[in-house]
Amino acid sequence: MAISSAQDLFKKAIVYGTFLAVAIAAVGSLVSVLTVGISGVYAALVGAAISTSFSLMTIGSVWFGSRLGLNGFYALVLGGWLIKVVLFGVVLAILQGAQNFNGPVFFFAIVAGVLGGLGIDSWLVLKARIPTVDN
Repeated sequence: MAISSAQDLFKKAIVYGTFLAVAIAAVGSLVSVLTVGISGVYAALVGAAISTSFSLMTIGSVWFGSRLGLNGFYALVLGGWLIKVVLFGVVLAILQGAQNFNGPVFFFAIVAGVLGGLGIDSWLVLKARIPTVDN
């Protein structure tokens, strides 16, 4: 697994992040259907989808922002962060009164997605051999 360019790094982060989402959805659904019932399955699937989509939004904003100047990069990344905060608030407001939805399972799916995404990103950056200085 030789990562020699930023493009390779971003592509692998997207692929591994997608695999993580499928794993969280599968394991979360299996464990929650055995413990809390079908309401946990819905929560696990929604939690995996939200954490993965937000992670992919971050990867995409950094990827596209790397092609811009420094001000454009910061505007894109911080604007994406602001959009994610607002969207997360909207999702929480919608789900607050939802029937057949297990809050703790949702929480653990989100936490697993965030920590798993951070682990994948850190591992990929540590394995990458990308020069930091241009000639």
